[in-house]
Amino acid sequence: MSSVMPTPGQTIGPFFHYALPFEFDRELVAREQPDAVRLHGYVLDGDGHGIQDAMIEIRQADASGHVPEVPGSLRRDGASFTGWGRSSTDPTGHYWFSTLEPGQTDPDSAPFIAVTVFARGLLNRLFTRIYLPDDEASLSIDPFLSGLDEQERQAMTAIREPDGHLRFDIRLQGPDQSVFLTYPRHAG
Repeated sequence: MSSVMPTPGQTIGPFFHYALPFEFDRELVAREQPDAVRLHGYVLDGDGHGIQDAMIEIRQADASGHVPEVPGSLRRDGASFTGWGRSSTDPTGHYWFSTLEPGQTDPDSAPFIAVTVFARGLLNRLFTRIYLPDDEASLSIDPFLSGLDEQERQAMTAIREPDGHLRFDIRLQGPDQSVFLTYPRHAG
């Protein structure tokens, strides 16, 4: 009886640029919508260089804290907020989304955006969160964040830019590596 070696759970290569992108994939709301915010950043390797063939997926609540359950999240009608988006990185490692700032899904936690990272060489996707920078009260009571040290909390919090948009860089390894989460059902 031979044993079968497990294969990687997720791998991504140059082929995803041809198969996965779809029109308006990164626009959870129209860019010209009054309450739209641009969420952007870079996916970086351990040396701080941009990773040009990564893909970021986000899932989030709307401004009132409701997580939409919209069938066909890939279909954008220009009006319905699905709470899900996908962005590939450009040659410099830059990604962006046009979205809403999420509201609290629970009164005892801070609003956040769930992030999944896919990139060449990753055997499994990576998970992290993006917290909003402006609500110190909810950040201080969030049960997940309270279990992290100050540097880790800061690493999971977006930076508010002068124009009001949000920046969040994702570092895959190295001394400034992003905080990545593990979920028991997604291990291995």
